[in-house]
Amino acid sequence: MVPVAMMVQVCTSPGQTYGVSVFNPHLRDALDLSHSALSGAYMLGTLLAALPMTYLGHLMDRYGPRRTLTVVVLLFGMACLGMSRVNGLVSVFFAFLFLRMLGQGAMSMLAVNSVALWFNRRLGTVSGVMSLGMAAALGGMPAVGVWLIGNYGWRWSYAIMGATVWALLLPLLAVVYRNRPEDVGEVPDGRHVANRDAALAGDRKPLREPRFRLAQAMRTRAYWVVAAVSAFWSMSITGVHFHSVQIFLDRGLAEADAAVMFTVYAVAMGTLRFAGGMLADRAPLNILLALSMAGVTTGFVFLSQLNAPVTAHLFAVTLGASAGLFTAVMSTIWLRYYGRAHLGKIVGTMSTVGVGASSLGPVVMGAVHDLSGSFNASIWLFAGLALPLTALSLGATRPEDPVPGRSAMADSSS
Repeated sequence: MVPVAMMVQVCTSPGQTYGVSVFNPHLRDALDLSHSALSGAYMLGTLLAALPMTYLGHLMDRYGPRRTLTVVVLLFGMACLGMSRVNGLVSVFFAFLFLRMLGQGAMSMLAVNSVALWFNRRLGTVSGVMSLGMAAALGGMPAVGVWLIGNYGWRWSYAIMGATVWALLLPLLAVVYRNRPEDVGEVPDGRHVANRDAALAGDRKPLREPRFRLAQAMRTRAYWVVAAVSAFWSMSITGVHFHSVQIFLDRGLAEADAAVMFTVYAVAMGTLRFAGGMLADRAPLNILLALSMAGVTTGFVFLSQLNAPVTAHLFAVTLGASAGLFTAVMSTIWLRYYGRAHLGKIVGTMSTVGVGASSLGPVVMGAVHDLSGSFNASIWLFAGLALPLTALSLGATRPEDPVPGRSAMADSSS
């Protein structure tokens, strides 16, 4: 399941900001769009894309991730084909809407939830392994996009990416993918049902899994703390990635320096994501969340001082490492704190928060640049917001179980 979920995450690239960004200059030139018009379409499309995430999580809980993911992948491939046929601002808006809803939103959420249904004790470590594929996509897909555009043009490039998503994922979903370990006679973490009692007897401490409903989760402090941190991450990181080339150009650096930054960022993120996954199995998640926020504060300070490739590398390493640690927490905290029973709906609400907040970052930074001629004020704004969120993150402690005393093994057999 881990390689399948990894491939699903990689295939979200045509709908991720780092995948879209290399097409922006070609969209503006071919369709005669301004920076503001394109950013506005991206913002509105992303904002509306956030709305169905809770419902998609409900569909996952009701019909299973396999069936839900198959439909989403089919629609996402069609969205890529639609992007290859845009002819104006309205069609670009709809293309952004479906690319963001289905790729950055639904497929990412379902990939993470798929792994959470199969693992518990080792979820952090396994999620760290899975994230290596996403880090590789972040580091390599912008370059792949540039190569495709150079050889086939931007329209054919999006059509090729959509067809590739279908070719890679649909056979895996049909043949390999399974919803839960119980479907193949196992329980979470790879234990066979026949050996369940022996596995429990060998554990020094029974593994407890809570059963929070969405309404119960929303009454806990941790839910709202993590929601605030997630919104900030989505807003700030999406804004920086969307405008990264222009940020570098404004500071006297080249487009190639921005491309290298993405690679360094991806390596740092992948490294800390893997290490952070192992830490998430051992350390308090609220402490790891606070460390990630402290790192992003430092990263934005480096970005405000960007003036040479070495400063760009410092920014990329610091922010990438923080992103890796943050993703490690987000991949484990919902299962650990709230359980599997209503995981899709709970994570769906958080996907709505994240996708919605990501729509604001590019517009905020673009507006600041139009008014002041620089991105610096918005970068300092992000740094200023990250600092209090670092302290707030410490409050994201594990909530009290609504049904205390329940074990994960007992729950999986009920």
